[in-house]
Order: sequence, then C-alpha cells, then structure tokens
Amino acid sequence: MSVSASNTFLRLFTEDQQRSSPVHPRKMKFIVAIAFLALALAAPQGDKKPIEIVSSNSEMNADGSYSFAFESADGTKVSESGSQKQVGPKPEDIGTVSKGSYSYTSPDGVVITVNWVADENGFQATGDHLPTPPPMPEHVVKMLADLKTAGVL
Repeated sequence: MSVSASNTFLRLFTEDQQRSSPVHPRKMKFIVAIAFLALALAAPQGDKKPIEIVSSNSEMNADGSYSFAFESADGTKVSESGSQKQVGPKPEDIGTVSKGSYSYTSPDGVVITVNWVADENGFQATGDHLPTPPPMPEHVVKMLADLKTAGVL
C-alpha cells in the first residue's frame, strides 16, 4: 500500500468514525465490565479442590460451656473449649474464657502448632515458631527489684 493510499484510508476511517454516533458512557462501562469478567473467567483457576474434613465434633452445654474440634485430610487440626466466668468484681461481669490450639503444615514441611488462651488477661498465644522478647538487661532487673523493695511498685 502506498503512502497516499494509507493516508486516504486513514482519512476515510476517521471521517466514518466522526459521523457515527458516539458510544454511550453506560454502554461503554458495561462493555468494559464484560471484558473484565471474561478475563477473570479465562484466568487459570488451578486445581484447588476442597480439603476433606476427616473428623469433627462439637458440644454446647446449657451453662454456656462449649468445645469443638476438627481435623482435615491435609493434617490441619483445630480444637477449642470455653466456659462462662466472672471476670470482674461485679456479678454481671461475666465473660467467656477460652483455650485451644491449632496446627498445620507449613509450605516447607514443618508442623506449626499454636496453643492459646483468651481470658480476662487477653489473648495469649504460644508456639515454638513465635518470636520471644530478649531477656531484660541486668541493670533493669536490679532497678525493678530496688523499686519493689522501696514500695514504689
């Protein structure tokens, strides 16, 4: 195609586009939404299959106590139990205290286990993989002991 033929085609195409009615913004949004939906549906979904629950039990009692546990085919385990407890000075200061654990296998093959308690002191989790604070320096330990002896703490 020669340069003049290309220019003629471009001019005719542009004129035709200018003469045709413009696309309504709502229609354009709809077209864009359909295009995104088609793109999402075409994306690879992987071979993710539901993981089977191999055991499950639960118990709820009239006094507000409860327990449940389950284990899945991939080795994930969850258990929890709880009860009602007076957590403050007044009789109406009732709360649920719970304890439990969960474990799963990390991508590098290590079994991760977390044991936890949730009570009037908050949520406390323990596990070998969780970071621990460094020990207090000796001078801080001595200072706290001196303050306690002096009756300040």
